[in-house]
Amino acid sequence: MSIMNGMNISASGMSAQRLRMDIISQNIANVNTTRDENGDAYRRQVVVFEEKSAAPFSQYLTNATGTFAGNGVKVTRIIEDSETPMNMVYDPAHPDANAEGYVSYPNVNTVTEMTNLIDASRSYEANVTAFNATKNMALKGLEVGK
Repeated sequence: MSIMNGMNISASGMSAQRLRMDIISQNIANVNTTRDENGDAYRRQVVVFEEKSAAPFSQYLTNATGTFAGNGVKVTRIIEDSETPMNMVYDPAHPDANAEGYVSYPNVNTVTEMTNLIDASRSYEANVTAFNATKNMALKGLEVGK
């Protein structure tokens, strides 16, 4: 694995975690949004990660020799959480209340979102640490020739 490959893997992780933090922030910002452009309550969004796939022959050869280190991560899609039920709150005076007087609030749990935000932040920090360690190893390697 080259030094640049290590930096690219860390950079892809930082990029993916930054997008995850943006989506989590969007979820928290819309915790009380009862009507979107379609007239429905906001639905929580979740980021789906996947390993970057690069499959030239040299990659298969590297895998066969046991020196495979990975290609990094990419965001494949952002999906709406349709499994978690919406929060139904009794408020007959609300303009978005249904016939029974219940308002459908987003399926966003602030505690869960904050926990996910901390997790994404720590993952970002771990990628920064790995990137800096790789950079420092490269700098020390350049000093060997002095």
